Amino acid sequence: MNTIPYIVADNKIPYLKGILEPYARIDYLSPERINAQTVQDADILLIRTRTKCNRELLDRSRCRYIATATIGYDHIDTLYCKEKGISWQNAPGCNASSVGQYVLSSLLAWSKSTRKNLQDCTIGIVGVGHVGKIVARYGKLLGMQVLLNDPPRQEAESETDFVPLEKICREADIVTFHTPLTHEGKYPTYHLADTDFFNALEKTPLIINTARGEIINTEALKRALKQKKISSVILDCWENEPNIDKELLEQAFIATPHIAGYSADGKSEATRMIVQSVGKWIKTAIPTQNIVPPAPVREIIDLSGAANPLQQAVWESYNPFDDDLRLRKSPETFEMQRGLYPLRREFPAYYIKGIPPTGSPILENLGFHLVSIYTFYSGIDKKNE
Repeated sequence: MNTIPYIVADNKIPYLKGILEPYARIDYLSPERINAQTVQDADILLIRTRTKCNRELLDRSRCRYIATATIGYDHIDTLYCKEKGISWQNAPGCNASSVGQYVLSSLLAWSKSTRKNLQDCTIGIVGVGHVGKIVARYGKLLGMQVLLNDPPRQEAESETDFVPLEKICREADIVTFHTPLTHEGKYPTYHLADTDFFNALEKTPLIINTARGEIINTEALKRALKQKKISSVILDCWENEPNIDKELLEQAFIATPHIAGYSADGKSEATRMIVQSVGKWIKTAIPTQNIVPPAPVREIIDLSGAANPLQQAVWESYNPFDDDLRLRKSPETFEMQRGLYPLRREFPAYYIKGIPPTGSPILENLGFHLVSIYTFYSGIDKKNE
């Protein structure tokens, strides 16, 4: 672009302020203020899922580039954008590790509550993209039997590692969804988990949804719970957000306000990705080294004497019941809880001491830093004094 572009950016995109100012004129607006009037003169939009980029928003705008700081892009009318010559970019994989952290922490909570040994469980992963691959790796680290279902990938790659959904319905103790939301095409995912799906389940599994709310039919899910076709449900994504189903909220084992991917690490990566995409669009190299999340409040986890080192380490990095409690207390503030979410850090942000040798391999594989007593006496402990 020959002139300085004008950017309208969602003010909830973290670590963005000060990065693009040398290269563009930029206004930061709350999602509810991003409308047809405020984007009329924008050349570029930087958004999240709450901004629906469609004809209603863009028909009178001169916008020609959209970057969304999210994995998903179902909030962008891609056909309309193609028709109008508007390019767009999402941030694939940016928060995959964050969702993996959420799923692992929730599985450990479920295991403790039900006294089920995860090593004895089969987990069915529906959708094996960036997130699904991480969940599969964690499942194998825990010693679980892992079943992978991804018809588009199976068709494109001719892989033999995938199984049909029917096999997951027969054999899985846990079914977790990690697909995009699609309404059209050969493999639509809208209401993929419907009455027929729940009727086909044979092992009364735990159901987890950290993908998109509309992948699961809410009424079918509630019936499945009442009819004991499933044992329990962990929900981060809901139909009709932010107006979630209160009855389903009460029935869920863990209920959170669509924040599984809301780690500081995932957010900073998403911001870095969209800044780089804007740089390519305006043909300018924009530095991103300052887009970094803050250190955790306490980055040292002491597992000395821990009865369950893995569980304690994971929960000290993230405990889903904190978010669950906030949502149950005030479901009407769903959107505010997302917007003001206290971003957590992922496993590699933490140092662990006091770990017995038998507990080391899995924690290292998760990304935790294991440090010796000598290391601590050399000064790292001073960070938490």
